[in-house]
Amino acid sequence: MQTSPMSKANAAAQTQPKAGKSSMFNQPISVWAVAFASIIAFMGLGLVDPILPMMKDQLGASDSQLTLLFTSYNAVMAVAMLITGLISSRLGVKKMLLAGIVMIALFSALSGNASNVMEIVWLRAGWGLGNAFFVATALTALVSMSRVGVAKSIILFEVAVGLGISVGPLLGGELGAISWRGPFYGVAGLMVIAFCCIYFLMPKKSAGTVAATMPKKKVSILDPFRALKHRSLFVFGIAAMLYNFGFFTLLVYAALVLGHLHHLDVHQLGYVFLGWGLLLAFTSVFTAPKLQQKQGTIKAMCVQLLLFAITLGAMGYWTTDKAVVITMVILAGGFLGNNNTLITTAVMNAAPIERSTASAAYSFLRFIGGALAPYYAVKFAEWFDFHAPFYIGAGFVVLAVIVIWMNRKHLKHVDEVESAH
Repeated sequence: MQTSPMSKANAAAQTQPKAGKSSMFNQPISVWAVAFASIIAFMGLGLVDPILPMMKDQLGASDSQLTLLFTSYNAVMAVAMLITGLISSRLGVKKMLLAGIVMIALFSALSGNASNVMEIVWLRAGWGLGNAFFVATALTALVSMSRVGVAKSIILFEVAVGLGISVGPLLGGELGAISWRGPFYGVAGLMVIAFCCIYFLMPKKSAGTVAATMPKKKVSILDPFRALKHRSLFVFGIAAMLYNFGFFTLLVYAALVLGHLHHLDVHQLGYVFLGWGLLLAFTSVFTAPKLQQKQGTIKAMCVQLLLFAITLGAMGYWTTDKAVVITMVILAGGFLGNNNTLITTAVMNAAPIERSTASAAYSFLRFIGGALAPYYAVKFAEWFDFHAPFYIGAGFVVLAVIVIWMNRKHLKHVDEVESAH
């Protein structure tokens, strides 16, 4: 009699230390290597935020062209997520991680050598491909190699994401003060360090541990689409796509507003988004698990998304008030940190399929929202007024809450699965 993947996951979880008895930081060195590389990989998400006004002035770029830096990056990531499982099953986990790092370093360095924004847009697409290779594999590898179970491993991953997102704008601001090319070269150099960490600190036996949890059957490019037949996974994916409209409206449009309307310089923009990212990382670790235990995953997720929508609405109403916009940007990081941990944990437990396939399917939908939002945020400002992108972003986030809440009876099992881990 064959055992289902979820049964295997539950059996494996029973052999791991209980969440309450093991520290999240009690990890093998291979886990720390992947976590450190994840921090650097996610720097690329917010790296260009502080230098957007500078690139507009020095390269003669329009706001719409600047948003394409995020659109090309996220669009390629979304599509590439569909093939990561297929390629990983042939390359192996360690080679997949290294291949992603090499691509990120290469296209980041080439971006620093570009002569115009549209050239960087195309190079960011290659950067997104490398990030897809790395991110899709990193989460599965980290969860599989961890000593402390799924929930704490996901929190550790979200901490790495939060630190990467927060350090990215800081690095962009500091190196951008020298030249807009500096941040791109800086990431390329850091990815060389990440390559060395994975190459030397992730031994073959760790890769073998991961491989043991990977699908034994032949991987197909259609697997992520088949995975979306599971209603719970599909609902989380659609919800993530909708709330990512709000996420990237904040990340991109708020940076343009603070730079152009409120005249924050490259350093100041970097510090604002550093505060946002640090709060995101803090809540991912310290408050999200408590909210999950007290309110349950679905209710906590809906509350955090509604609070995020309120911050976007406040930015829309008080767009001309610099203090309000800065405060709401930083405060939103806390709500996003909570939600990111909650929804990532839920996705890993949403359906009785391999976690790598679930992650690929979910990420495909999620990054579609990330690809569309930056471009249309600026378009909304052109079509209506400069308040509109924040209001519309908030509307998409509220719609995500409605989708989750209307399907809550199909999602309640995620708390039951997590309690078994």
